[in-house]
Amino acid sequence: MKNTPLNAVIFDMDGVLIDSEPVWQQAEFDILTAKGLPITKAEIAQTTGLRIDEVAEYWYQRFPSDDFDTAMVADYIIEQVIRYIRQDGKAMIGVNEALQACRTYQLKVGLATSSSSNIIDAVLEQLQIREYFDVIQSAESLPYGKPHPEVYLRCASALGIAPVSCLAVEDSFNGLIAARAARMQTLVIPASSQRHDPRWTAAHHQADNLRQLPALLAQLIGKA
Repeated sequence: MKNTPLNAVIFDMDGVLIDSEPVWQQAEFDILTAKGLPITKAEIAQTTGLRIDEVAEYWYQRFPSDDFDTAMVADYIIEQVIRYIRQDGKAMIGVNEALQACRTYQLKVGLATSSSSNIIDAVLEQLQIREYFDVIQSAESLPYGKPHPEVYLRCASALGIAPVSCLAVEDSFNGLIAARAARMQTLVIPASSQRHDPRWTAAHHQADNLRQLPALLAQLIGKA
């Protein structure tokens, strides 16, 4: 896609803008093991990037029982994540530099996340970055969350930019699948423990953190 013009950057949120993925995973682990489910932290990581109702449904399908209340599981996880964000939430490395670079290059900026609106509000308020986003799109009310591409396609449409002219920034494999299915250019920033996963070769670009985004934007815009 090196000859495709770049007109927008669309960011995932959890694990890209805010260091919240470990909290999601811990809350998920706590509620499920409290119910007696024999799961591991490694198995929990497989649900990264999924919408919360789909996370709960994923575990119900694996361990079906009459007392498995998917809504209760989802609500517990959301409550824990919001509490963490408002008390201790911190931006990932390079967030402000990356958002400012998008502004410098006059790129449209979108947010495409599986998280619900109350979590989005908590993150944008805690990090004080709402002003940078032209469009905020949640998958909470869509028929499917990531890895389905609809949240990315809707975000691009609202920005008025063709998907192929958007760079999606993701940290999860489910998110990467969604962005690739939307035919977007992709940058993946996986957790340090997952950087050598061979699945990331599906991305157009890989980085250690968002401080590398400004240089990538200069490179992509120069090639356009």
